[in-house]
Amino acid sequence: MPVAPEFEQLQELDAETRQAWSAYNERLRELTGAEYERTEDQSWDELQTELRRLEGERESLVARGTDA
Repeated sequence: MPVAPEFEQLQELDAETRQAWSAYNERLRELTGAEYERTEDQSWDELQTELRRLEGERESLVARGTDA
């Protein structure tokens, strides 16, 4: 079970995850057709990279918390 500092850091990671999804949605919001397709492919790749980074941080944080 994470202690207070880890819990706060997990909350920050959750907020960053929500922000990553919001940024992805915002980039695509008013696009259509070919422009949407081009932008969506790149945006999706960027989102997945960011989500993997955040998940790695989350796993590391939880592992440190269980080692304590």
